[in-house]
Amino acid sequence: MKMKKKTDKTHSKPEVTLKDHTEEEVNTEEELFHSPDTQSESAHEEIGTDEQIDPKDEIIANLLAQIEQKNDQLLRKVAEFENMRKRVQNERMRLFEDARIDALQQFLPVNDDLQRTVNVLKETGMDGKYLKGIELVADKMENTLNQYGIEKINEVNVPFDVNLHDALMRQKPQDESIASDIVLQVLEDGYKIGDRVIRHAKVIVSE
Repeated sequence: MKMKKKTDKTHSKPEVTLKDHTEEEVNTEEELFHSPDTQSESAHEEIGTDEQIDPKDEIIANLLAQIEQKNDQLLRKVAEFENMRKRVQNERMRLFEDARIDALQQFLPVNDDLQRTVNVLKETGMDGKYLKGIELVADKMENTLNQYGIEKINEVNVPFDVNLHDALMRQKPQDESIASDIVLQVLEDGYKIGDRVIRHAKVIVSE
């Protein structure tokens, strides 16, 4: 009588195949691909995208730059206008001063003639009343010129100054202590307004 083989009812372990290993490796690679580091890089990329310049900000920046440029141009134009205004004003004042001096110069010979007349009358012993009348007219003329800032250049015993004097001749002084180039005599008075000489004094200068 043959004995029947016992059937092993215990479940056998499942066999691990090459296919299963391959699937596990694929799953591992996918996990690595989606690892925290990779996710962090993706997050940085998203943040970088969010930090891109807003078109509105770029437009505002361009407008501000244009405003600054226009403001600079405006300031330059204002400075140019102010300089031009000053030049025109200075030129106008210069022309006015030149016209005033030209007009006053016409009275200088008249004043010279009045002064010469007074000196001649004094030397000839003219009647006092007549001389007094001429002196009043001469003084009035000179006072009028002084009111306009005109000053005489008629000093003697001062160093010769080419800016003030016109030397007509040179002569040896009687006083030997007088140095050279000293004004000995004024033949015709000079005149000036401020620092501007409008007529040089005609003088005799020591040798």
